Amino acid sequence: MSKLAETSITNLKGIGEETANSLYAMGIQSVEDLLMHFPYRYEDYRLRDISEVKHDEKITVEGKVHGEPSLMYYGKKKSRLTFRLFVGRFLVKAICFNRPFYKNKLAINDTVTVTGKWDQHRQTITVLEIHFGPFTKEKEVEPVYSVKGNITVKQMRKFIGNALKVYGNELESSLPSSLLSKYKLPSKSDSIQALHNPVNQEVLKHARRYFVYEEFLLFQLKIQALRKYKREHSKGIIHNFTEKALLDFIATLPFPLTGAQQRVLKEILGDLSTPFRMNRLLQGDVGSGKTVVAAICLYASCLSGYQGALMVPTEILAEQHAQSLTSLFANTPLTIELLTSSVKGKRRRELLERLGKGEIDILVGTHALIQEEVDFSRLGLVITDEQHRFGVEQRRVLREKGESPDVLFMTATPIPRTLAITAFGEMDVSVIDEMPAGRKVIETYWAKHQMIDRVLAFVEKELQKGRQAYVICPLIEESEKLDVQNAIDVHDMLTHYYDGNWNIGLMHGRLNSDEKEKVMQKFSENHVQVLVSTTVVEVGVNVPNATMMVIYDAERFGLSQLHQLRGRVGRGSEQSYCILLADPKSEVGKERMKIMTETNDGFVLSEKDLELRGPGDFFGRKQSGVPEFKVADMVHDYRALEVARQDAYEMLHSSDFWEEDQYQGLRNVIEESGVLDGDKLD
Repeated sequence: MSKLAETSITNLKGIGEETANSLYAMGIQSVEDLLMHFPYRYEDYRLRDISEVKHDEKITVEGKVHGEPSLMYYGKKKSRLTFRLFVGRFLVKAICFNRPFYKNKLAINDTVTVTGKWDQHRQTITVLEIHFGPFTKEKEVEPVYSVKGNITVKQMRKFIGNALKVYGNELESSLPSSLLSKYKLPSKSDSIQALHNPVNQEVLKHARRYFVYEEFLLFQLKIQALRKYKREHSKGIIHNFTEKALLDFIATLPFPLTGAQQRVLKEILGDLSTPFRMNRLLQGDVGSGKTVVAAICLYASCLSGYQGALMVPTEILAEQHAQSLTSLFANTPLTIELLTSSVKGKRRRELLERLGKGEIDILVGTHALIQEEVDFSRLGLVITDEQHRFGVEQRRVLREKGESPDVLFMTATPIPRTLAITAFGEMDVSVIDEMPAGRKVIETYWAKHQMIDRVLAFVEKELQKGRQAYVICPLIEESEKLDVQNAIDVHDMLTHYYDGNWNIGLMHGRLNSDEKEKVMQKFSENHVQVLVSTTVVEVGVNVPNATMMVIYDAERFGLSQLHQLRGRVGRGSEQSYCILLADPKSEVGKERMKIMTETNDGFVLSEKDLELRGPGDFFGRKQSGVPEFKVADMVHDYRALEVARQDAYEMLHSSDFWEEDQYQGLRNVIEESGVLDGDKLD
């Protein structure tokens, strides 16, 4: 721990007990905490050329008053002061609300400086600040801090200013001079001074570069050191399978493997053959063929005398996988069983007994697999599908069902490279980035709600061809707070609209497992032609005859979720369609709809989704595993992240890093993080 991390904020002038308590509530206890409490934005007071300013941007301009100001009162004590300014070659209107006293301070030809919001269409500035005279700001940029309770931004500036005066040069940098020189980075003390007191934008940019790189490098060193330590200290299983037996099985598949499937298989089977425990993430878009890859890997494990487990988030998906594997292994002696919360009583007891005796080769199930009484005889491979839907603890419990089994995580949610590097940096990553031949691209259209009659007529054309349709709604029942379509109302509306010509099913999360299974069974067998559902169908429903996907209030979903829903159709040989019903009010909502109609590539969509939503919302904040950085931004600083990742890898695999004094600060960070402790391996 550094010296400043142990120095209390009460050592600073102006911070008494009451103020200290307010700062403690903000997580600021030491001088280091205070110095590392960076501004979340900056007020930009640079004089700007109006011709270069965008609509709704905040600007500062200097100009001469032109004509008499106009003052108007309205409501109780409310006023609007309007005056014109010559700014360079532009004549603009300035508007001040509720400051009538400014009128007497403004005279024709006076020079004033105003800061405010620029309306490009009306050529007006809504004034936030005014200085009666020429531009005199010493600083172009002023920091704005997040504050709580009784602490004001002005006080925070003062406290941090005092801390910089007394302790600003005592901050310890973990980066060696060789790296500062290599990337032309300023020192840590200069960088922290500049972040809190930037002279101009250029100085601020370079100060930010220092902390972006340092944050990324320290994180990458810790996560890659953990990965290296895990690998070198893991007691893995060596899977001994004959290549011929595996190739013979692959030859029985009803379709050839794509090049991408062959590549990731080689990577995974290579891991299975080593004495180290596999910890790999398999990414693949909807319909790219991850299940077949998983089946081949499970077969390899069974050929080696081990059992396999496949854990999925929903019963529907578990049943789907159990059926797929049973079909794929029909001509082999393997025994596949399904374990979910629906398996009860005598049937459950018998299944668990057979599992313990090693009579079951592959067990597919939900989180029921991690219950205490579930004991495997010889578990060799654990596969978790849609892995981000399980907590870290759930995944750990399943791993501990065997003696260091190999672990493969799968996801059909394409994860942007920047997130894969951070959230899954301790894993090896394999990507299936190729779709099977002959698969038709799903045609996607964006329609307004007022076009619903045309949409339903289009759906009926598909139904008349013998096809089926999904209709997705965001809610189960009507909500007073949200003006969005709900599944029950839509089900009633469609039942009335189609007037008994087609059977309309209803599925949502409040149905119990048996009810859901019955609805899905009817839909799978085409006894139900239109399935109205909430997003419970997002994962694990495979009905090749379904060619229509209609999504109500599509702007309420993220791009990745929309892509997952769209992936429920397009699974057969017929052309499929996805219609997004949406009336988005925001620019982000409109952009989402536009992007969805332009691409079917899940990885492109995932990158766009990350840009629009941010990393915390990509997986859901609680289980995201995405670190929060003070300065760095994974989306905008992705190049720095790549550089830091490569640097961390090279350092950890270099003897110089572990021996030379210049790297002592970085080695301390790794040691203090505890990633090299034995109890951190899981």
